[in-house]
Amino acid sequence: MSTPEFVYNGRAMRVVFGCGSRIHIEREVHTLGARRALILCSEEQRALGASVADQLGARAAGVFDRATMHVPVELVAQARTVAASLDADCVIAVGGGSAIGLAKGLALETSLPILAVPTTYAGSEMTPIFGLTESGLKRTGTDLRVLPRTVIYDPDLTVTLPVGLSVTSGINAIAHAAEGLYSRDANPLTSLMAEEGIAALARSLPRIVAQPNDASARADALYGSWLCGAVLGSVGMALHHKLCHTLGGSFNLPHAPTHTIVLPHALAYNADAAPDAMRRIAQALGHDSAAQGLYELARANGAPVALKEIGMLEEQLDQAADIACNNAYWNPRPLERGAIRALLQRAFDGSAPTDGL
Repeated sequence: MSTPEFVYNGRAMRVVFGCGSRIHIEREVHTLGARRALILCSEEQRALGASVADQLGARAAGVFDRATMHVPVELVAQARTVAASLDADCVIAVGGGSAIGLAKGLALETSLPILAVPTTYAGSEMTPIFGLTESGLKRTGTDLRVLPRTVIYDPDLTVTLPVGLSVTSGINAIAHAAEGLYSRDANPLTSLMAEEGIAALARSLPRIVAQPNDASARADALYGSWLCGAVLGSVGMALHHKLCHTLGGSFNLPHAPTHTIVLPHALAYNADAAPDAMRRIAQALGHDSAAQGLYELARANGAPVALKEIGMLEEQLDQAADIACNNAYWNPRPLERGAIRALLQRAFDGSAPTDGL
């Protein structure tokens, strides 16, 4: 088979991977040419943020521990004021998508370089994509200023990630790779990363559920999330991500569980329009159906499978379908408002996905 023509966008960044690699944080700050790092984290990760500050000593400008999901613009403004008052010349994002998202919002306005230390499997650290929420609407965009310059992957920092969040965070990462396989700008390199990333997460998540302290499983999951995040950073996304941004930004649903619930149904919606991608996803999952395989992976490992379980109201489904269809965006199957409304109903109810509907 001949190799097709394609364009691959590589990203200039440095990755440090390995158990215990957090010991290199000060070295990596120095490599960035920075002297005062502001550490960003959520309130839940305050202790880890403080320990990073202690590790940095004089290079730590302070800790800002107010990161929250969906990155409200008001929070970015607060962080910008704190960074300026402390004379910070770089930011260290410690935690999951909330901390990294806040760092991106800050970098978008200040161009401060980011060193990311992820503790979940979200994958945002691999992308130049940002998301900001204002007046109940989440907008996303791409800007190279928000791409972290350095990422430190230390599997030891994920051992305390609760099992439930480990599963939803991992399936959130799988979503990036799954949509990457049927992206209109997919290419052989990102497709290889996507398959390998899905396979690594599919085999590691059940092991984490069985034994949360399994260092090998934690490393495998973090490796998979790195690959899936790299796919997200290199090619465009489609219906699944649009739906999740709508549900998260407009209805304040939790990010990773929303991805976990919606993904099987988004794959089912696109199944007939992207058969080769579905075959590759299913193969990576070790299942004969991409959509059903993801649904079973979530359900068998204790993850939520219904939007009604995570705070969505049934009377909000019509509005969600309208918002998702309002702005034109590419998807392998044309957007059909009735079919998307039906997709959301199945996701709300927790029904098994049905290909092609």
